[in-house]
Amino acid sequence: MSVRSLAAAAALTTGLMLTGCAGEDPDVTVGLITKQEDNPYWVTMRQVAEETAGEENVDLLTATGTSDVDVDSQVVALQEMTAQGADGILIAPTDSEALVPAIEDAREAGVTVIAVDTPTEPESAVDAVFATDNHEAGELVGEYAKAKAEEMGLEPRIAILDLAPGIASGEQRRAGFLAGFGIEEDDPQISGSQDTEGDRELGVVAMRDLLAQDPGINVIYAVNEPAALGAVVALEEVDRDQGDVILVTVDGGCEAIKDAVRPGDIDATAQQYPENMAREGVTALADHARGGPAPTGFLNTGIVLITGNPAPGVESRDVAFGVRNCWG
Repeated sequence: MSVRSLAAAAALTTGLMLTGCAGEDPDVTVGLITKQEDNPYWVTMRQVAEETAGEENVDLLTATGTSDVDVDSQVVALQEMTAQGADGILIAPTDSEALVPAIEDAREAGVTVIAVDTPTEPESAVDAVFATDNHEAGELVGEYAKAKAEEMGLEPRIAILDLAPGIASGEQRRAGFLAGFGIEEDDPQISGSQDTEGDRELGVVAMRDLLAQDPGINVIYAVNEPAALGAVVALEEVDRDQGDVILVTVDGGCEAIKDAVRPGDIDATAQQYPENMAREGVTALADHARGGPAPTGFLNTGIVLITGNPAPGVESRDVAFGVRNCWG
């Protein structure tokens, strides 16, 4: 069975979009609030949510912001969807703590809320979390990078391209990477760390700065593929032989796997499955609104390490598997 078929699991700028299927009038309204639409990850999540809403005879409200740190638009979206009578809302928080008061207001108004992709802090602020195990994702790429560095005989000089403060998914991935690599936050092997907001252009800038500080960086962890693709650009700018650099990341989108993992610019990516979050989230909220059980707890929507250059002792799948299961 493909990972895409695992049983797991727009824009706010001009208002909320409404999607429904033909036939009888739906009696359930579900909302989806993503972070932005420059990253195909979020586009895929919205598209699958729309498809699932049609199959489930559900009205779907969708909203998105301008970046992975756009909190204000998500607060407004929660308020507007609640006012429009949403039975349940899926939200990928742009700040795991800052969104909690607005989420609590929606729940007090009777809305069931599931966090997708990014947990809240505390996780109990929502009814359930449908997401990748982000610590596991970071740990997988950390183990891979460590094994590769040993295989290549490198003295690791590590650059970290982070997300942004206050976003639990990024913090969990970083912690997982460090654990997988077997180091602590203050380890001298870490040359530097910069935030990228998960953005490609900011990834270029961050990697330029880190290379200027330490041209000998030879291990790079990037929080997502847009940031990793930015790192590739910065390495090319200084004519760095990418065969001497280990670059690992998290996502599993088609562009990165076909254009960067396959040729070896990105050595490995932990592939996650936004379609599972969307599909299972819409279905769970629709079922609950129609009298089914309330969604609770954490649903792990899957993670698989994809590489064209396996590392000793680290379980992975090949690029062909990644292409068959990629999104975007």
